Amino acid sequence: MATINRREAAALINSLTAGVVPRIGLRHIAVGRQKEVNAFLHDLETVQDGGAAFRFVCGKYGSGKSFLIQMIRNNAMERSFVVMDADLSPERRLTGTKGQGIATYRELMQHLSTKTRPEGGALESILQKWIASIQLTVARENNLKATDPELIELVSEHISGVLAELSEMSYGFAFATIVNTYWRGIKCGDDQMKQSALRWLRAEYSTKTEAKKSLPVDSIIDDQSWYDFLKLFALFVKKAGYNGLIIFLDEGVNLYKITHKQARNSNYEKLLTIFNDTMQGKAHYFGVFMSGTPQFIYDERRGLFSYEALKSRLVDNRFSSDGFIDYTGPVIKLNQLSPEEIYLLLERLCELHSFYYSYKCELGEQELSTFLNSVLSRLGADQLLTPREVTRDFLGLLNILYQNPDVSFSQLINDEKFQVKNAKNNPEATDDFIDDIFAEFDI
Repeated sequence: MATINRREAAALINSLTAGVVPRIGLRHIAVGRQKEVNAFLHDLETVQDGGAAFRFVCGKYGSGKSFLIQMIRNNAMERSFVVMDADLSPERRLTGTKGQGIATYRELMQHLSTKTRPEGGALESILQKWIASIQLTVARENNLKATDPELIELVSEHISGVLAELSEMSYGFAFATIVNTYWRGIKCGDDQMKQSALRWLRAEYSTKTEAKKSLPVDSIIDDQSWYDFLKLFALFVKKAGYNGLIIFLDEGVNLYKITHKQARNSNYEKLLTIFNDTMQGKAHYFGVFMSGTPQFIYDERRGLFSYEALKSRLVDNRFSSDGFIDYTGPVIKLNQLSPEEIYLLLERLCELHSFYYSYKCELGEQELSTFLNSVLSRLGADQLLTPREVTRDFLGLLNILYQNPDVSFSQLINDEKFQVKNAKNNPEATDDFIDDIFAEFDI
């Protein structure tokens, strides 16, 4: 924990205690998942080279899907990608009759992030950075000062020229017009003009008529076209000096929960379009990573496998059985963490907690082994050891020990109520199973 700071420690402690994924500091507690991470890093290299990528992260609740997504998000920003992320919900889908698709787009735009703006809201900084570089180039080439009035038209022409190759794409011409409007708003000190351009990019105009009142365009980003605009935006961020655009969609299970079959299939059809575009080379500098439960993907009644076109594309490699896992396929399954990895996680949580609260954690190998034993007993041999469950329980125990110095670890772990709770949660757990687990890493 020598390299962690108080801000990261606070974010980790508060988020993990609440059972949510922290946005920063994940590297300090990350354990396992190396092969999965390597697969994602390969995807980032593909996007950086001008290609596209699409992956599903599949795992049970609490298995670490969101954690892995957040790790890749942070890594992508460090590698100079522009990232967007959104959690799907009943109000945010890929498409819908009540604007659920555009609601997802707005959420993505709100969380638009870069290395220098990791908390979101990076749209304006990306535009300003790119326009500033163009302004500097034009001023040097024409021996002009920043205050010279002719610079406005020259920069505007340069912007149009650079974005000309996007004109063949949907919204290409409109996008160039909006960027030019934003530039003029900056140079002329017209804040309303500038904000109107930003509103258009954030899809805050509900009708074309409303947009035309303040902007020289006859189109808006709507529920049906937001994905097409993101493909165009990916090309723009490349021109702006970044390596590409990466989109993260969490809680894909909310598409599975759509009760109306036609509405659910409409979302699956949209997902198929995105998948095909990335796999067939129709998108460039563009990656989409989505997480969901096994039911969301494999349920043949309501999941993605109920949509035949998606099922045929996502079906598992028939040779990836008997312990062989294919990490190049479109679906990455998160297996349970090994006992060694869980033990390492407990060690790191102990270090994190003691650093944050400025005390020395006295829990050693024996105490951590005893705690892990109790967790395995409670969850059972046939249950997934979810990082969320283990983390919340262990931090809860550390909190009690820290706030009650007169209470010992053995008192808490051997408390009769605690033992009864474990027995009720898992009456079939056996000591033989626990012994076998610990024998694997000689604790």
